[in-house]
Amino acid sequence: MAKSPSINVDFKGIQDKLKAQFSGLDPNDPSQWPGLPRNLLFVAVCAAVIAGLWFAWLKASDEELIVEKSREVTLREDYRKKLVQAVNLDALKKQLEQVQQYVTQLEKQLPSKAEMDALLSDINQAGLGRSLQFELFRPGQVSVKEYYAELPIAVRVTGTYHDIGLFAADIANLSRIVTLNNLTLTPVKDRDGVLTMDCTAKTFRYLDQEEVALQQKAAQGAQK
Repeated sequence: MAKSPSINVDFKGIQDKLKAQFSGLDPNDPSQWPGLPRNLLFVAVCAAVIAGLWFAWLKASDEELIVEKSREVTLREDYRKKLVQAVNLDALKKQLEQVQQYVTQLEKQLPSKAEMDALLSDINQAGLGRSLQFELFRPGQVSVKEYYAELPIAVRVTGTYHDIGLFAADIANLSRIVTLNNLTLTPVKDRDGVLTMDCTAKTFRYLDQEEVALQQKAAQGAQK
């Protein structure tokens, strides 16, 4: 019976050959390296590129996830607010109607430009009706605001403290809005119990269509 040939592996020789391939490598020219180190370098570079792309993709995915989570929180909050509004829709409509009624009521208290003369006469009559003596009643320059116009009136009246107080109450009870501002009371010399009141009465009126158009045009010009 024939004997199988014995296999002798020269591990030391193989090890020396491997060492020889990795010795004296030029790091500036890998193309001249022996096959084994060149292939290992190729595998290492490929692994590094794949790992870099993988981590870049993970980072982008993580950032996208953070953005989506933030968006989810915002959407949940918007949904909660809209749900509350939907539940309270009837109450909100009722409040809106009340506000509109209040605004309409206030608008009715604002005279038009044509009604201003009558209002000035009402203020004057309120003072005369309380036996006050007008020493000054001078309407000033009209100040036009966005939705209304304001007319200041310099007023100086003389009378008793009681009559001046009643005059102020009558002004407050006028059907139109009139306010008394910057009030000062000064005793009249040699007239016991008689005072002089200086103040600025301010009344308001709504703008007519022409004035509203001018205000809108001015606002548009300011935005350019």
